[in-house]
Amino acid sequence: MSHPPQPRIRTDIPHSARIWNFWMGGRDYYEVDRIAGEAGIDAYPGIRTMAVESRRFLIRTVRYLTAEAGIRQFLDIGTGLPTMQNTHEVAQGIAPEAKVVYVDNDPMVLAHARALLTSTTDEGVTTYIDADFNHPEDIVTAARQVLNFTKPIAVMFHGVLGHAPTYRDVRRIVDTFMAAVPSGSYLVLNDGTTDDPAYVRLCENYAQTGGAPYHPRTPAEVEGVFEGLELVPPGIVPIDRWRVDEPPEGESTSVRGGIGRKP
Repeated sequence: MSHPPQPRIRTDIPHSARIWNFWMGGRDYYEVDRIAGEAGIDAYPGIRTMAVESRRFLIRTVRYLTAEAGIRQFLDIGTGLPTMQNTHEVAQGIAPEAKVVYVDNDPMVLAHARALLTSTTDEGVTTYIDADFNHPEDIVTAARQVLNFTKPIAVMFHGVLGHAPTYRDVRRIVDTFMAAVPSGSYLVLNDGTTDDPAYVRLCENYAQTGGAPYHPRTPAEVEGVFEGLELVPPGIVPIDRWRVDEPPEGESTSVRGGIGRKP
């Protein structure tokens, strides 16, 4: 698969992956990202909690898929900047032979991937693909060089499909991947929803900064992406209530997600 010349890292406009890193307490961001991140906190104070809960959801879903569902192949699309407990660390900590393919097209993410997303075991494989999820066929072609598409694969979209231009695009992207993987594969997905007007305003404000817009979906739209799949209990729920030991008190985060199995 050929790629156009890699774009330079833009430090004059905010970037969602770097802002997310700021919200999670990381250090891989620029001043423009800090300003946008603090504006986001002012508009929606719960955004830091949302960022942390999103990472916890990733850890729980990967643990479930590896330890309980027996999955050994992961296609993590829209990786974002590496933080703690990335997909390969969780999966290979349980199954050293697990293979993890990360996908992103942001130059800063890819620079970190080269340095940090190395396999944690001798038996496993960790690699990345420089690609845009709006072109799923290209990603499938590249992933076939690493993953065995005759055996189950977990296809993961953690908080990234809001960047797809329309909901029709979301369905097209997900359906293309799920059509390519065999029976017994899984879809893991979470995205921000329209549940909380303050969160919707945050997304609207971010779109005015010049960064790539993020479009919250309705809860019904998030559930609709799993059409035709067998939902893993408890289904599509706020991520801070998915298979947790103690559900949080009060209102949940405005991110919904879950896991579906391809029959």
